[in-house]
Amino acid sequence: MKIRRTFSFDAAHRLECYHGKCERLHGHTYSFSVTVEGTRDPEGMVMDFVELKRLVEESVLSRLDHAYLNDVIPQPTAENISLWIWRSVDDEICKRGGSLCEVEVWETRDASAVINRGDIE
Repeated sequence: MKIRRTFSFDAAHRLECYHGKCERLHGHTYSFSVTVEGTRDPEGMVMDFVELKRLVEESVLSRLDHAYLNDVIPQPTAENISLWIWRSVDDEICKRGGSLCEVEVWETRDASAVINRGDIE
């Protein structure tokens, strides 16, 4: 079974290796979702949504919200942000008995990047 929780943050970035308007400093209100797969525990949960929220707030949002992303993630494209989020939460989710199966990052309402375990291994 899978569970998913969605989050958002505001941040600025510039794509230094890109030639176009996004190479200039600009900002977004990003949204992202974290999908966890696992077996339901005796309480019927794959993972407690409250626990997942706390983990993501500590590992991701505390670093990215209202940040200049270039200081945290090289070439912070939606693809690279999704990989960074994956690496930031994967171990902790595994320690709690779940398996991270997907991270999706929306740079705008209609443009996103999706990463799953097959892209990592």
